Amino acid sequence: MTRGRGAVSVLAALALTGAAVTGCGGRQDAPNADSGGEVTCEVGADTRVSIATGNSTGVYFSLGNAYAEQISAATEGKVKATAAETGASVQNVQQLVGGTYQVAFSLADTAADAVEGKGSFDGKKQPVQALSRIYPNYTQVIARKGSGIATIADMRGKRVSTGSPGSGTEVIAHRLLESAGLNPATDVSAQRLDLTKTVDGMKDGSIDALFWSGGLPTPGITDLMTTARNDVAFVDIMPQLDKMAELSPVYEEGVIPAATYGLPADTKTIVVPNLLLVRDDLDANLACVLTKVLFDRQPELAQVVGAAKGIKLDQARDTDPVPLNRGADYALKTLTPSQ
Repeated sequence: MTRGRGAVSVLAALALTGAAVTGCGGRQDAPNADSGGEVTCEVGADTRVSIATGNSTGVYFSLGNAYAEQISAATEGKVKATAAETGASVQNVQQLVGGTYQVAFSLADTAADAVEGKGSFDGKKQPVQALSRIYPNYTQVIARKGSGIATIADMRGKRVSTGSPGSGTEVIAHRLLESAGLNPATDVSAQRLDLTKTVDGMKDGSIDALFWSGGLPTPGITDLMTTARNDVAFVDIMPQLDKMAELSPVYEEGVIPAATYGLPADTKTIVVPNLLLVRDDLDANLACVLTKVLFDRQPELAQVVGAAKGIKLDQARDTDPVPLNRGADYALKTLTPSQ
């Protein structure tokens, strides 16, 4: 991949200001609206970008902060980027559309639901587009030994963390439970907790099992597998893959290498890609700059966050059914794969 540090030019005036319209499906009338003109990949000084990430002990948060730093550095501070802790995918899409953030991390299944108006989005198609497909998320389901949980079906009547409210983890947790014949609302004692509180609950025994969807390694899972290694084990979720794939083609088989968490063997699991999302009216030149930085600075991101090694240019356009932003499309045409 050719990574010219001078590829991001910052010339024309642009300010991300304006009144936000809150709520799912809301619109924002602001001067960052795309003009529809020629894409030059040039934006101006004092442009501010806020990035919606996820739980503080997850990969979204660590990568989002690293990405924000690289955006600011690559543009010599002309584009000032910051990352915010959030509940992750569903909440991120809602607040992206509402104008709270300009960029958002999301699982591909949640993003697909958003543009199609399905699932958590209750028949309302969301005006979002993608900057790029990024690294894959690995579904990590872990139970306390002695809980009697060896399969998803064994979670009936158990205390199970399904992730933060409005997170992609919660979406996947509910689908996995349903695929095993369980009602998430009545058949398990659902604990809708962020990863930090979930890990604490697994350690002290107040939670029997957890669902997590994240990159490898996820810091919170590393903590759990380091400090409570003899008390917990991964749950086999592969019997659910066929039913999950019927719900969405983004669900595929993957492997968590044993070395990731010091496991006795590689662990098969269900993976789903992540996308970087923006509103469909984001200025195309800003979208171009953000996309260029993602790939120009991918080596720097990978040095900080291992999951960023999965950000690959040859997969960047694989965002269907989420449309690729036209500024991102322009940026990707100017980049060449590494040899």
